[in-house]
Amino acid sequence: MSSRPSPVVGPLAAYADGFRRALAAAGYAARTVGPYGRLLTALSGWLAENGVAPADCTEEVVARFAATRQSPGQRVELQALRPLLAYLRAQAAIPPAPAPVPAAHAEMVDAFARYLAVERGLAPLTVTGTVGVVRRLLAGLPVGLPLAELTVEHVHSLVLTEAERLSVGATRATLSALRVFLRFLFATGRHPVNLAVVVPPVAGARLSGLPRAVTPATVAALLAVAGTGPAARRDVAILTVQVRLGLRSQEIAALQLDDIDWRAGELVVHGKGGHDERLPLPADVGAVIVDYLVHERGRSPSRALFLRAALPRGAMSRNAVVMVSRTASRRAGLPVVGGHRLRHTAGTGMLRAGASLREVGQVLRHRDEATTAIYAKVDQSALVLLARPWPEAIR
Repeated sequence: MSSRPSPVVGPLAAYADGFRRALAAAGYAARTVGPYGRLLTALSGWLAENGVAPADCTEEVVARFAATRQSPGQRVELQALRPLLAYLRAQAAIPPAPAPVPAAHAEMVDAFARYLAVERGLAPLTVTGTVGVVRRLLAGLPVGLPLAELTVEHVHSLVLTEAERLSVGATRATLSALRVFLRFLFATGRHPVNLAVVVPPVAGARLSGLPRAVTPATVAALLAVAGTGPAARRDVAILTVQVRLGLRSQEIAALQLDDIDWRAGELVVHGKGGHDERLPLPADVGAVIVDYLVHERGRSPSRALFLRAALPRGAMSRNAVVMVSRTASRRAGLPVVGGHRLRHTAGTGMLRAGASLREVGQVLRHRDEATTAIYAKVDQSALVLLARPWPEAIR
């Protein structure tokens, strides 16, 4: 097997050689430099896939990256990222590490995390990201300031500081977490006023981009390489479910054998917010699932539809599902294709096959019709009704 490092793609590519030289100069052994270099490669590719600029690579973003790499052979602990993050911060490539949260606020932050998980029922990854934002914001407050004495001026100062260094999308997410936190302070009696109302909205069109679907050729390439892997039939089935039905990684991981009604041709999806919904099961999707069940899955006490390839063969985690398309991308020599792009591919594919925007929204299980509106930009039959002939010059 070649030990030559993989080519680095993404926004951190320019730092790869310098990072390896810095490790060698610091006395790291060659066998250690290689794995650290691969961490930079993985982080850079992940940033590119998720549209995250290095300036937005905060502690909570790094935690999200580490959370996606917990499957066997890919596991990354936050501690292992410290040398890489220290180098990138020294090069001013990513934001500096935030100061630790004052001890006086530690109990309150823990209470906020429990509130998000228990009262609001948010997913663990969402809780981690939201709490990470709050930790960073608290570190930016004046030292010794009791939260009960937080003022409008303090809130606006935080907003301006974040807006100056983050992109529009990252600022919007940060301020959303800030509003949730301020409402929590008010609802739990930790602050006499609901300061969430003074957090301003972020300018910028929410649906300004296009759905980032992949081409049929890319889908074919992913399916081709997935069909030759160690869990070939399982991975082909997972990719097919993503491309045809647009299921999220967590929804695929949560599928059970009992969720398929073969007689009715339906599939129960355990979606966001604890909502269960029934979707039609297309014949081609059913065929690849049957192929996996009959020829590869085997017997197991687990009722999960998709099982890990490694022992013990229990249910796949969300992160393991995430890695299916990413691994296939790497093996096919393609830029990383994430599950969300395959979800967009499902939406645009349905639209081009003649489905209405409402039908697309129903299959993708959008709670807000405005979320589906982004697909109108690729609906040429609908857009042509809005076009007008260019007036010819009067001769």
